[in-house]
Amino acid sequence: ILLAAASGFLIRKTLHVDPRPISQATFYVFSPALVFTLLVTTGIVVEDILRMMAFAAVLIGLMGVVSWAVSRVARLEGGLAAAFMLSTTFMNAGNYGMSVNKFAFGDLGLAWASLFFVTSAMMTNAAGVYIATVGRRSPLRAIIGLAKVPAVYAIPLGLIVRTQGLQLPLALWRPIELLGSATVPCMLLILGMQIGVSGLPPQRGPLDVATALRLLVSPALAWVLAPMFGLQAIGFQVGVLEAAMPSAVLSTIIAIEFGVEPGFV
Repeated sequence: ILLAAASGFLIRKTLHVDPRPISQATFYVFSPALVFTLLVTTGIVVEDILRMMAFAAVLIGLMGVVSWAVSRVARLEGGLAAAFMLSTTFMNAGNYGMSVNKFAFGDLGLAWASLFFVTSAMMTNAAGVYIATVGRRSPLRAIIGLAKVPAVYAIPLGLIVRTQGLQLPLALWRPIELLGSATVPCMLLILGMQIGVSGLPPQRGPLDVATALRLLVSPALAWVLAPMFGLQAIGFQVGVLEAAMPSAVLSTIIAIEFGVEPGFV
């Protein structure tokens, strides 16, 4: 994971590659393809899918409320407040979370982690875009803007294909799967490229608080919530571990796309 991000850091430093075109391709093409692919291919029964997805949605929602409250107490405004909420609310459930759970628990852990990731991707693409735009647009326009996010459509489409047992033509399935497989490498490249130009942001106080919320408060909250949703054994372990992941790379992509303090994120 670190070596992949380092390659992005190096090409930014040596070749001065602009991360924006890569972030746009990831945001509008690769990420929705991956969300769709994971939903269609996971082998976990529908009841457990809904249980893990509900847990992830409530956890992320509560972290959003906590982040908003802390940002108000700290009197953060505008782009910095949005960046703070993006950094603390949404976790890196994909490239870090899925990789770590695969190494720790094997294919079953990866399957559970993919459910958490699908939910977090949906909420990051929807609520994350709302957070990034509400400071510059009216709430209504921010909500309308969600209709332009492709990953929002990937969720119901994937669930329909899975629950109805539909088989996509191979000529359609293979390019979707191929595009989805580009998501994680591109996210890691973007992460390294952004670090290559950012360094440490000047807002060290908010950065320290955001780090504590993401790495300490989030898994503690998950530890309490997971049993309430009937998560046991490996489902519980994966849920808490996903909650303990650092800030989402997708949040960086959103911050770049909408110009919301990407250096901080």
